[in-house]
Amino acid sequence: MNNQKEKSQKKNSILVDGVILNGPVADSKSGEKFVEEVSKMIMEEVIKKASDATEKVCEWQSPEKLRTLLDLELKDTGENHPKLLQLCQDVIQFSVKTYHPRFFNQLYAGIDYYSLAARFIMEALNPSVYTYEISPVFLLVEEAVLKKMIEYIGWEGGDGIFNPGGSVSNMYAMNLARYKYFPDIKEKGLSGIPQLVLFTSEECHYSVKKAASFLGIGTQNVYFVKSDDRGKMIPEELEKQVQQARNEGSTPFFVSATAGTTVLGAFDPLNDIADICEKHNLWLSTSVAWNPHKMLMAGIQCCALLVKDSSDLLKRCYSANASYLFQQDKFYDISYDTGDKSIQCSRRADAFKFWMTWKALGTTGLEERVNRALALVRYLVDEIKKREGFQLLLEPEYANICFWYIPPSLRKMEKGHEFWEKLSCVAPIIKERMMKKGSMMLGYQPHRGKVNFFRQVIISPQVIHEDMDFLLDEIDSLGKDL
Repeated sequence: MNNQKEKSQKKNSILVDGVILNGPVADSKSGEKFVEEVSKMIMEEVIKKASDATEKVCEWQSPEKLRTLLDLELKDTGENHPKLLQLCQDVIQFSVKTYHPRFFNQLYAGIDYYSLAARFIMEALNPSVYTYEISPVFLLVEEAVLKKMIEYIGWEGGDGIFNPGGSVSNMYAMNLARYKYFPDIKEKGLSGIPQLVLFTSEECHYSVKKAASFLGIGTQNVYFVKSDDRGKMIPEELEKQVQQARNEGSTPFFVSATAGTTVLGAFDPLNDIADICEKHNLWLSTSVAWNPHKMLMAGIQCCALLVKDSSDLLKRCYSANASYLFQQDKFYDISYDTGDKSIQCSRRADAFKFWMTWKALGTTGLEERVNRALALVRYLVDEIKKREGFQLLLEPEYANICFWYIPPSLRKMEKGHEFWEKLSCVAPIIKERMMKKGSMMLGYQPHRGKVNFFRQVIISPQVIHEDMDFLLDEIDSLGKDL
């Protein structure tokens, strides 16, 4: 019977270039089983362990050793499912657990279950948010989120687009400002415009410099304005720099202010800077300290560029009018085909992650998360002040706590050149020890003439005051012999 069936299939096969086109190539039942097994693994090994502080934050291996532990080679023939499942297990085991309550290394941390569920849905549906016909739900979600964000800023109107992150947002804003003042640049390029210069603080995110390079403005035309001891841009210095640039024959056009600098968490005096921008007709962009994928935990990547403009400036600046996507004679309202406002073609439905969390928690719930994080900041600062061997760089303005750990061997030493030279070695050694132990992850850096210090950032709602106590205890335990 089976032989007759096979003969019948062969007889009715459609061949093109030797390839049989009858039936699907993929085994859907086998694929479904694989996804089911991996989903169970994610639930058991990631989600259920997300709040367990006894788990390791990381299982550190050197690159050379990790290559031997992982089967990274791509082969001509595929692997069987047991081998693939083991590879998935290995990836989870040797990856950093950013959801861990004691992961403090970056400006994102923790796990939001609603956003995570939204990400699962997104990956399964695999949408691309450029036209309504392809992503009807996700375009309406993005519209609703942008409208609410603009409302909370306090603008009467505006526009926006979700994009991969703050770095891309800074580039968007810089290019948008240039287009507003010199719209011919879109077609004629750089040759027809004057020498442009822009201004940002010494504490700005490095993406401002990258954007100037990428857009052909040039890093030499980025004027870095002095900041005060707390890392805030000094408005009087901005005024001086603008005048200096004009005296040199350049054309100022853009100021990038910062609301929450990366290291110190400083907020520039935005009102004073805005007054200077209004006086000199400069575009003011504010680089915020958190995107939804940071303190609001929407999952990387999730960021919105918001502009106080309702004249379709975004679309005029970035549109290319691709006729195969943005046909003008569609059967529905083509104003919902917002993809031409983006520099991307394919674009993820990132707003959906934030929308799901916002729907689940409400505005009040999001506010409570931020307030709780800032309360934990105050708790940790008080503990640092109580403990011998810990010294704050400055009182935090936001969620960034910057401090030194001074081991017993240095506590009675005069704070001269030798002291600072030895102290600069302390944080890197403690960082190495905590990574190899897997107990926690905490960032450090030198900054503006100050030797290496720890930067603790509190983001995750999974963090409790016992984690703050553990942080200080563990640093002392790992570094008291130095």
